[in-house]
Order: sequence, then C-alpha cells, then structure tokens
Amino acid sequence: MIPLQQKSFKYLVGSVLLFTLPFILPSCKQKNDAAQNKPNIIIIYADDLGYGDLSCYGATAVKTPNIDALAANGMKFTDAHCAASTCTPSRYALLTGSYAFRNNAAILPGDAPLIIDPNQETVPSMLKKAGYVTGAIGKWHLGMGNGKPNWNDSIAPGPIEVGFDYSFLMPATLDRVPTVYVENHHVVNLDLADPIEVNYDKKVGNDPTGLEHPEMLKMLADTQHSGTIVNGISRIGFMKGGHKAYWKDEEISTVLNNKTTEFIKKNKDQPFFLYYALPNIHVPRAPNVKFVGSTTMGRRGDDIVQMDWVVGELMKTLKDLNLEENTLVIFTSDNGPVLDDGYADEAVAKIGDHKPAGIYKGGKYSAYEGGTRMPTIAFWPNKIKKGESDALFSQVDFFASFAKLVGLSDFKEGTAPDSKDMLQVILGNSKTGRQEMLEESFTMGVRFDEWKYIAPQTSKAPDWLKNKDIEIGLKTEPQLFNLNNDPAEAYNLAEQYPDKVEKFSDLINNIIAKK
Repeated sequence: MIPLQQKSFKYLVGSVLLFTLPFILPSCKQKNDAAQNKPNIIIIYADDLGYGDLSCYGATAVKTPNIDALAANGMKFTDAHCAASTCTPSRYALLTGSYAFRNNAAILPGDAPLIIDPNQETVPSMLKKAGYVTGAIGKWHLGMGNGKPNWNDSIAPGPIEVGFDYSFLMPATLDRVPTVYVENHHVVNLDLADPIEVNYDKKVGNDPTGLEHPEMLKMLADTQHSGTIVNGISRIGFMKGGHKAYWKDEEISTVLNNKTTEFIKKNKDQPFFLYYALPNIHVPRAPNVKFVGSTTMGRRGDDIVQMDWVVGELMKTLKDLNLEENTLVIFTSDNGPVLDDGYADEAVAKIGDHKPAGIYKGGKYSAYEGGTRMPTIAFWPNKIKKGESDALFSQVDFFASFAKLVGLSDFKEGTAPDSKDMLQVILGNSKTGRQEMLEESFTMGVRFDEWKYIAPQTSKAPDWLKNKDIEIGLKTEPQLFNLNNDPAEAYNLAEQYPDKVEKFSDLINNIIAKK
C-alpha cells in the first residue's frame, strides 16, 4: 500500500504535469517548426562540366535523367555564371562573395596554403550564425595550412577554420598529389610509419613516375601530368609515403556519396548547409566499371553518366529521409568544359557531334562565354517555380541570396563585396537579374545586358595554355560582342562601337577599384 503522503505527492506531480504538458509540448513543436522554416541548402558543384554537357541543356550523346528531373521540376537557368573560368578562383568567389582577383586567387598546387582568411565571412560561417550545421565534401582546392602542410599531423587552417563544421575532402584536384582524403584536420587512414612527403619541384621517394615508367599507366599523360604514379595514373607533382591512405579513382564517387549520406542523416533534424564539390568530370577520368561504356564518348562521357548517378543517389537520400520538400538544391559547375587536359583518354577523338559548351565559344580557361556560362538548376519543391529563366547572375551572388533567405543582413564592412541578392531570381519569382557582371579568366571581361566586352591581354599567358583544344580569347586588342545577335562571339564589334569599349573598360576599372 502506498502511504497517503506519497499518493498525494504523486497526484500533485501528475496534476502539475497534466497542467503544464500542453504548454511544454507546443514550445518543443515551435522549436522544430522554427528549424524547419529554414530550408536545408545543398550546392552540388560539378567540375569542368560544360553548358552543353547535360541532356536537359541539349546534349544527345549522353543522358542525365537525374539532373534532368531537377531541371524539369525546378528552375533551369540559361545565363547563370561561375565567377571565373578556372576552378580555384570560382570556388573562392562562391564561398566568399568576393571576386577572386581581390585576393589574387589563381589555380593552386596541391600543397598551397589556405587562401581564404579565417577572419573573412564565408557562406558557411554566415549560415552558422543562422543556426545551420555546415559541411564540405569533395574537392577543395583552396589550400590548407599556413605554409606547406604537414600531411602527417593536424592540417590547419582549412575548411573548419572558415566556417565548416565538418569536411571530408580531396585537398586539390584528382590530377595532383597528395592523392589522399583529408577528414577535418587529418589524412584518412594515414600510417605514421609511412609518412607523406609532397614536392612540386623535384622527385621525392622511390615511387615510379609517368616519365620513368609509361608502361605502368592506364592512360598516357603529358609531361606536366607525369609525376608520381598512383593507381596506375601519373599526377602533377611528386609524393612519397602515405600508401595506405591513397584513394582509388574508380571508388571516389561511392566514398563521397557515403559521406554525404552520413552527414545528412546525422543532421536531418536541424537546418544544414552542404557544399558537395564533385570531382567529376575533371581529369583523370576514371569512372567506375559499372559506368564504363555508358556512352560512345569514352571516359569523359561515361564520367558524366557517373556524375548524374551521384546526383540521383543524393536526391534519393533526401527523399528517403523526407527532407526533399524542405531542401534547396543548387546544381552547377565551377568552370567551362575541356577535353584534352593532360591525359590521353580519347576525349577529343570520341567527341563526335557532342558540343560540351553548347552554342558558346570557348571553355575552361577561356574569356569567352563557354568559360563561365554554366548549367545551373535550382530545385525546391513547392517553393521554386518550374520553368526556365534567362536572368543574368553569378555564383558570387549566392552569399547575399542565402543571407536574405535566412534573414541575415548585418555584416561588417567589406563582407562579400561583390555579391548581390538574387534570391527572387533563384526562386523563380523574378527574371530581372544583374545588369553588369565581371567574368575572370587570364584577362578581364564584363557582361552588361546583352553586351560582352573582353579587355586586351596585358600579361603573358602560361605556356601550357597553347596545347589546349579551346579558344582562350586572349588578344592584344579589345573585343566586343552583342550576345543577342551573336551568342557564339564570332563578330568583334569593338571598332564599330568605341564608345561602348570605353564605357565597359571603365566599368571593369570601377569594379576593380571597389573595396
């Protein structure tokens, strides 16, 4: 028998709980609702994918049904751009809201220090202020450490110091050493008895190189890409040690997808930002065996199919976790396409009628539209209108647009100086984009409405550019094109419109002078 005092106490506690429970439960629900009011944000960032490389953008030699589904049920943009025609500058601009020239950002070697100032506001650090958990998975190529990284110890600063809560990355590109994954601050599967050493000037260690042993290669490479051989592929630079930590190219997409699934499952009950920087379709192209032969275009075409599968798996994870309805997904690329980029993978020989940049001239490295006009799709069920938009905007605008989305506006002076709020454009509520926009390559270009101006080349281009299979657009005279009448940039109108040449030259100078 329970004593009366205990009965009374139990009754009192129960009464209090019954009385207070209706007030407690709504507060928990309100907290969950508040979290759900802020959508998850995922940027899927392809590598070297051109405007014409997807079937939803007109490709017929390759089918991309998963990305096509995003386009069919979201907003497909026809005049959206990366900020530069090469990878490191584009990535810098996307994450900082600042054009890359402001930090002299250029293509980095694999052992470069971090080029983003940890004191600088970034997309992930901004979103963390709004309650987001942030993750970066895939290709980094923005440098790590303060000098030459010590790959055998804690590697910092890096993604964690610029706003990411979690990172699982390849430090640079697939064709550069070190060929290892870095999770947060450490190389994955590192054996300290086999320490890593990286050198971009001279050979280190006894591992074979492509120049020494071409018979060991899965595909031949040019001199620049004939350093240390890893997984039957020679790379830029030299490396010794770290053998247990080496990635296997054919398994990278599966490894990265598994990491994205883990990140999403772990953070499904709070708003998250995921920067998923795909290594596809950068060289060396080594798709998994299940994708080999998917197209008639060889490795490059098959790697596009693999990339589409990656996107499909990610979207399946969102759907399985009931997150699709509350997730803004942006699919785009870091710069224009390139076929022959150092490896004999038959990308040129098997191209057929496929046009990687669509109707546009140029590609990766190029000042022409093919260098920065990117396939870009925004998907958010019931929030983004379905359709197609020709609004002009740049990836540098993601910072201001996401800030508006999550209700942030108070930033210190100098934050994201080049980013403009394009949220209504991304949502499909407006087709009024930018009037002017800078395009960086090995020279400067500017878009102004339908006009495209390319400034004269003022410095010597790298020697290796001479071997590329694309029109780079570097000339000693100014170039001016009307894209409405001449989207292929075939007719230089600079001599006919000297007033516009002067106007657009001044515009570039004004953008550069802006603090």
